[in-house]
Amino acid sequence: MKNAVERSKRDRKRKTKEIYDTDYCIGQDNVRLMGMDIHNPVFGTSAVLILLFIVLTLVFPDGANQALTSARSWSINNFDWFFIVGCNIFVVFCIFLLLSPVGKIRLGGKDATAEFSYLSWFSMLFAAGMGIGLMFWSVAEPVAYYTDWYGTPLNVAPNTEQAKNLALSATMYHWGLHPWAIYAVVGLALAFFSYNKGLPLTIRSAFFPLLGERCWGAIGNFIDILAVLATIFGLATSLGFGAQQAAGGLSHLLGISSGITTQIGFIVVVTAIAIISVTRGLDGGVKLLSNINMFIAAGLVALIVVVGPTLSIASTFGDIAVGYVKNFAPLSNWIGREDSEWFHGWTVFYWAWWVSWSPFVGMFIARVSKGRTVREFITAVLLIPTIVTMVWLSIMGGTALEQVTSGVGELSNGISDVSLAMYQMFDQLPVSTLLSVVGTLLILMFFVTSSDSGSLVIDSITAGGKEDVPVGQRVFWAVVEGLIAITLLVGGGAEALTALQAGAITTGLPFTLVLIIMCWSLYKGLQSEKHLYQTA
Repeated sequence: MKNAVERSKRDRKRKTKEIYDTDYCIGQDNVRLMGMDIHNPVFGTSAVLILLFIVLTLVFPDGANQALTSARSWSINNFDWFFIVGCNIFVVFCIFLLLSPVGKIRLGGKDATAEFSYLSWFSMLFAAGMGIGLMFWSVAEPVAYYTDWYGTPLNVAPNTEQAKNLALSATMYHWGLHPWAIYAVVGLALAFFSYNKGLPLTIRSAFFPLLGERCWGAIGNFIDILAVLATIFGLATSLGFGAQQAAGGLSHLLGISSGITTQIGFIVVVTAIAIISVTRGLDGGVKLLSNINMFIAAGLVALIVVVGPTLSIASTFGDIAVGYVKNFAPLSNWIGREDSEWFHGWTVFYWAWWVSWSPFVGMFIARVSKGRTVREFITAVLLIPTIVTMVWLSIMGGTALEQVTSGVGELSNGISDVSLAMYQMFDQLPVSTLLSVVGTLLILMFFVTSSDSGSLVIDSITAGGKEDVPVGQRVFWAVVEGLIAITLLVGGGAEALTALQAGAITTGLPFTLVLIIMCWSLYKGLQSEKHLYQTA
């Protein structure tokens, strides 16, 4: 009986190996160009499309803005159900993997060991995922919902106790399980097919169980090009808007001009530090900066707890947890919504934005997760960030709403400028200058980690999935991100950035379908390896 079981295991292992063995690798299409090792179909096409987009946006800023904004609105308004259903599927799928037997599977094989400590691993996940966004929106978003800046969740009456509770739970909804489930699906699929099946670390590899050898052809090229465009546009948009927000903060803090010179200066500084980081690689660059980020962030929130409304913050955490669970289903529903303006302008917009960022964040998560089990991966990527976000929001958002409801400071008048919301909250606390300085430093560092991790990801995709590429290639993409942001700021300003953002969000529609298919492909792949972890 035992021998029969062993033979069955060997047969299944041999069959699995045959499925994933391929005589063709996309890396064979790579060419050497100016010291770079690039996958020509993806690199060349992506470069042409990026250049064409920038030129058209600068030459026809109004037309580009109108066309892409219309495309974004069409996607969000007509496919709201698709975004909501898709993102709900990702949450359920991740929880299923967490509880299923495939959770035992280790990324890299049974004998693989983790490359990074838990602290460094989580720091890199959070810094690349959404650390920078939480700096601004953990304050601005709940205040916006409470004061009806752009609609209220579930059509609740603004400036009421119910509005306060729902403002925090709705913000938590947007930054909790759903976005991290999106990242987890992409990250786990890429890590599994790369480290367990020996396929290149690039988006197309996640579809090998469904597409087979066609992954290395035109279909695979299209998937990778779409991922490159979504990543570069998303990063450049964030860097451009971030420069405007940071300039506004510096003006508030130091009294300097928030004009184009300050904005360009911020992008140059971020890009310069990112270049230094990418030349040092993951261990000496991204990991080090991510650890520093988390240390500074922990110090900032600890200081706010001490000097802020401590008791209110403690009770707010419980309110957010209860409100998140209570409102999860109503906020996840898309049928018969009475808060259509808020629903489309916030929730559906967010889902499209997170999906458009998933190739970048997911691939970076895959790069740093070798040696972890599927269960460890889901726990670290889905559950722990959600809890940390809940703590962060209770401190930042809770303090802001306490000021608003008490009629204290500029926030009590509502949101005037998103970039100033955090600083306006700090102004009403002791040691406000210290808080503002630390907050500004943290914003800078989060932008740097997003830039350098994004450069590593784009570099890998355009190199055909290779992880060991010339340093100059990483520097190239870091510089390109900065140049795109500067070019659009100088040539088109806010309209050009809005057009770029609309373009990135529009890619979220086809990529949601890509991710749904990816779930099925990942499940098939995990099932093929499950027998290796079964005991006789």
